Amino acid sequence: MTTHGFGIDIGGTGMKGAVVDLSTGRLVTERFRIPTPRPATPTAMAGVVGELADRADWDGPAGVAFPGIVRRGVIGSAANIDESWIGVDGARLFGDALGHQVTMINDADAAGLAEMTYGAGRGRRGVVIMLTFGTGIGSGLFVDGTLVPNTELGHLELDGHDAESRAAARVRELEGIGWRDWAPRVQRYLRHVEMLFSPDLFIVGGGASKSSGKWLPLIDVATEIVPAELANSAGIVGAAASAPAQTVPVDSDVDGG
Repeated sequence: MTTHGFGIDIGGTGMKGAVVDLSTGRLVTERFRIPTPRPATPTAMAGVVGELADRADWDGPAGVAFPGIVRRGVIGSAANIDESWIGVDGARLFGDALGHQVTMINDADAAGLAEMTYGAGRGRRGVVIMLTFGTGIGSGLFVDGTLVPNTELGHLELDGHDAESRAAARVRELEGIGWRDWAPRVQRYLRHVEMLFSPDLFIVGGGASKSSGKWLPLIDVATEIVPAELANSAGIVGAAASAPAQTVPVDSDVDGG
């Protein structure tokens, strides 16, 4: 017997889901992706959650990584989706769509949970900060392996600006600057976070981590800094790990993908 979980990672452009082997963090089905509805309203997205579960042939509890503040399943912010989400009990809404319990978690927190359990942060104590550089900057803060949720460190004020408005990976693309010109912005941001939290380890993920070799060697900070190991699967894996597991036979029809 083994334990599997189902995780869904919601992004501004796509909603992705897969079944995860919770003993290894490995995806055991295809990583299914459906475009995020426009507008990204609660009702429309609940339908997609149901479709992702159907595609994965999953009938059980699930975890959902959500791009916003999540308190006990209720959504507190909605930067890259529809504002009608604010105040909605997402855990109940998605649970009704699936007919099973749903656990909601902030997307960067989910990615950090995956890295702390299966990836670059595995076994690390002290203060570990996961930072995702993508459309914005997401953060997951861990103290001796325990998550401190909803830190939203991408919204720290830095030099009179929202930090992610200068140092997010999407800003680099929008402004058409190279990795060498972008790296000092990231360094300035990381040094500010260092000053506030004195971390033992930075883990950098998100879209920019796929090209970490082009910019990470240019970063000079006092804290140890490493790229994330789970890449695009981290949100799904962390979401699945946050939810109740299901025990399945080892020879189950759920295959690796």
